[in-house]
Amino acid sequence: MSKTSRRLIFDLMKDRMSSGARITGHTQRGQCAKRMSILDAAADVFCRQGFAGASIDEIAAVACVSRQTIYNHYREKETLFVAVIEDVMNRANAMLFSVLSTFPDRADNLEDELTAFAVRLNKNCICNHDGKFLRKLVQTEGERYPHLFESWRQQGPGKLTTALSALFGRLAHKGALTIDDFDVAARQFVALGNADLQMMILLGGTPTDEELEKSARNAVHTFLKAYGRPEAEEVDHPPQLAAISGR
Repeated sequence: MSKTSRRLIFDLMKDRMSSGARITGHTQRGQCAKRMSILDAAADVFCRQGFAGASIDEIAAVACVSRQTIYNHYREKETLFVAVIEDVMNRANAMLFSVLSTFPDRADNLEDELTAFAVRLNKNCICNHDGKFLRKLVQTEGERYPHLFESWRQQGPGKLTTALSALFGRLAHKGALTIDDFDVAARQFVALGNADLQMMILLGGTPTDEELEKSARNAVHTFLKAYGRPEAEEVDHPPQLAAISGR
């Protein structure tokens, strides 16, 4: 075989391999897009109909795919439901850790900074679309299908209070707070932050920015009354210095 012939064969094989890679990449992107379409449609139907009331046919119609396509990806409705919970939970956790990264780490202007943090936590993690979706499903399906929400319980509320406990511990170590039990303080902070919004959230409402601000400020004010550094220590100290210097 001549050198020219070998070169032609090599170029032809290279073109076929390149074409095959493009087709494979296109197919994988198409499968990924189809999977996301199914998850989004299933989340919508599960949210409206609940797990028991949702049908694969309705999910397929919303996703614009065939019933068999859904079964090819997820086998059964429960598998699809778990996949939806995991998908929403992953987004919720990503947002949660983003908000936790803004937690104040200094005692300066602590009340205002904790208030701003509580607003971000409620707005982006509790009152957002994913937060409402998970709460609604837990309320409607949690009793009948507790095993489906076990991972959510561990990864969602569990991670939030664990992270807040460590963050409050850091502030207490710096002398900004006086806390005996950081886990209890973390749970109380979350509960206080939701206290004024609980009924609205339960009924599916979305609080305004003004309502979020008012709720957060009330929560932080109450929280700091219980765990804030005693003012007496700051007030009593200067007179003691004055008395010593007066001698």
